[in-house]
Amino acid sequence: MTEERRTMTGPHGVPVCSYREGVRDGSPWAYAIEDAGPGAADAITSRMPGWAVSAPVALGRALLDRGARLVRHMHVMRCDLPVSRPVTGTAPDGFLIVPCDRPPAEILPAWFAAYPPGHPDHQPRDPEKALEEELVPLLSGEEIGPLLACSVLAVREDSAGKGEVVGGVFAHDSDRGPWIADVFRHPDRSPRGLGALMLSATLARAGADGLSGLGLVVTEGNPARHLYKRLGFQVTDTTMTVAI
Repeated sequence: MTEERRTMTGPHGVPVCSYREGVRDGSPWAYAIEDAGPGAADAITSRMPGWAVSAPVALGRALLDRGARLVRHMHVMRCDLPVSRPVTGTAPDGFLIVPCDRPPAEILPAWFAAYPPGHPDHQPRDPEKALEEELVPLLSGEEIGPLLACSVLAVREDSAGKGEVVGGVFAHDSDRGPWIADVFRHPDRSPRGLGALMLSATLARAGADGLSGLGLVVTEGNPARHLYKRLGFQVTDTTMTVAI
């Protein structure tokens, strides 16, 4: 359900911005900030200590100047499916792209390994805690919204016939519309190029399901942004999330 917009006022009762309120990593979160005017940075800094704030770049930089800590600088991208440019081809020998129907515990090793130290989205964390507090809520639909049927996994075939999960694309029915929450690949257990094939499979399945487009976010400095652009995604917005 879409959160109701809230209005923040300055010291004289004049509105300085509006926002939606949620929770991010256990902290109160102000996001979708609009109509930020003079005084917004000072008001947020003084009235939201301990909050995470996702703001347009200019406001984000003003908050950083006032002592906020950068959490993520990201670009919102969207692919309109009629103009997408999916990669053609099949998965390399020994690998399959299948529906996302495995339990979270089987997905965890590849999902966790996809963000090693040095990756723009790396966060020091315990795998079991990440499973219970992040991956399980994400796949259950609690975090963003229900998982869409166009979500896929890449599996490495084995003698048991079940296959090891080595990558995936999670697409959700979110309050922002069809939304890709994650595109990941185990860096040591899967070949380069598999990410493009997985994402192309999701785009093709989404189009077949009647979806008009898919959105996602990518962190500044993540080379995956070039892949997304190659497949037809275009930047529609850039924001900074900071901790006050």
